[in-house]
Amino acid sequence: MTATDPKLGAADKERTPALVVDGVSHSFGDKKVLDNVSLTVDQGAFVMLLGLNGAGKSTLFSLITRLYDNVSGEIDIRGFDVRRKASQALQRLGVVFQSRTLDVDLTLMQNLKYHAALHGYSTREATRRGRLALELVGLADRGNEKVRALSGGQLRRVEIARSMMHRPDLLLLDEPTVGLDLGSRESVIKIVRELVAKERLGVLWATHLMDEGLRTDQVVILHQGVVLYNGGVPQLLTQTGTTSVREAFRALTGTKAPIEEAA
Repeated sequence: MTATDPKLGAADKERTPALVVDGVSHSFGDKKVLDNVSLTVDQGAFVMLLGLNGAGKSTLFSLITRLYDNVSGEIDIRGFDVRRKASQALQRLGVVFQSRTLDVDLTLMQNLKYHAALHGYSTREATRRGRLALELVGLADRGNEKVRALSGGQLRRVEIARSMMHRPDLLLLDEPTVGLDLGSRESVIKIVRELVAKERLGVLWATHLMDEGLRTDQVVILHQGVVLYNGGVPQLLTQTGTTSVREAFRALTGTKAPIEEAA
């Protein structure tokens, strides 16, 4: 029985993971950048994908979002295979990429309405969804302002609002706090965690900053394209005999150079 089976009840749908990556590898020419990667993001779960720059995090995101085609393994979003049922899978996906993609000469609402139009929503429905999305990120009173007037943290919050316009089940965020000051980082993380709790979103949060996880999170450590650990933070610390995620990461990866931390 699949997630699309009409006989599925609410409890069965809740048990269907937001994301399943199973045995995925990827190469660019002779260089293998992902090697048999597997992970699961359940509904209502915050999963931290932790790895240094070049670990393969962005490549994995590109496979999940179909920017690249996975030719090995399987990637399912809410039970829909991204290769065989791409439309159904991607309808359930929201993404915040590392690079900024808002049009700074448009207002917040104009940016959101443009995105909604790509999903086929009417102007009236786009306006309604835009207002709700801005409320989710605490910017309901800024809709008519130009994007260029916002701070870096506020820009990120608008991108999160845009990703929520179609009410996805899975949210991918690729290094969403890079370049933000401490207050802005905390604001962005708080908003995403509230979405996990209130909207039952499954979140895959990719970062190289070691202090962005909580002890209740699931952590996937990706290093040189290989998953070295997949599990809870307490188990990670016990397994490595360390007292922090940073120390555990260093122990597992053998990284000797200083690991970048947030300001």
